[in-house]
Order: sequence, then C-alpha cells, then structure tokens
Amino acid sequence: MRRYTGVAVVTLTTETFFRPDEVARERLSVPAALYNRCRLLLSRCRYEHIFVPVRSMQMLGVIDAEEIIFVDNQAYAVRDGEGGRLIMLAWVFHHDRRGDDLTGPAPIELVYYHDAARDLHNRLIGDFAKALELIERRGREHGCEPRAKKVLAFPRT
Repeated sequence: MRRYTGVAVVTLTTETFFRPDEVARERLSVPAALYNRCRLLLSRCRYEHIFVPVRSMQMLGVIDAEEIIFVDNQAYAVRDGEGGRLIMLAWVFHHDRRGDDLTGPAPIELVYYHDAARDLHNRLIGDFAKALELIERRGREHGCEPRAKKVLAFPRT
C-alpha cells in the first residue's frame, strides 16, 4: 500500500493504491513523445505526482519521477482497515538508459500486476497519450504552478 498526493488538473488529491504481487515483467519502450510529455508535465507541477484519468478505459495513471502506475477505477480493495484501488500495471522508467536522445523510444519495464496487463498496456499507449493532451490543455487554461527550485553554485574548494 502506498499513499500518493498529487495534482489532478488543479485539485490537490490524496489517494491510496495497493500494489498486488507481481505477475511478470518485461523490457519494452514507449514513444519518445509520450515519455517526454510525462516528464514535462511533472516538471511543471509542484507536486510529486500527477493523476491522469484515462476515461476511455476507466483507469487512472499516476505519474511520478520513477514510474507511472495504472489503476483500475473499479477495482477497490480494503486491507487492515485501509481502502484503495488496485494497481494493474506500471511503466518503470530507466532514465539512465535513455541517454541524450530525445526522439528515440524510451526504455521502460512493464510490470504486470494483473493477467490482462499486456493488453491494457497496448491500449494505454494511445489512450494515455490522449489523456495527457487533455491534462496539458487544462493546465494551460487553469494553471499548474511550476515547482519551486533553486540552483546554487557548488564550487570545488
């Protein structure tokens, strides 16, 4: 179980998600445009997570710096008195394998938490991209404040 606090367009939301036992894992890639859009959206917001509803699939994507988890909006569970939704699959990023190439496919590990994860992944490539476009458009209309950051010199002594 893990709690996520993030932004869904401009509303601060806290959700709990359960990570079931891993069924399988494989190395794949996602299109560069999809990966880059996720990284860009996350960099523009001051929260650690962005919630992206994928309404066409009744799923929710949760972007953070290390992965995107996808949960079924209909799959709710309770454990030890805590309720939350079940993670169906995750795209684990491998930023170190990405290098400087901004146009090539981005390597990920697809982690299966459900038998249908591979089929869901195939659909998410298109549907998640459309959902990200909608989030980006709404963010421009309503604003998503950039994270505050400070860069300081750290000279060698």
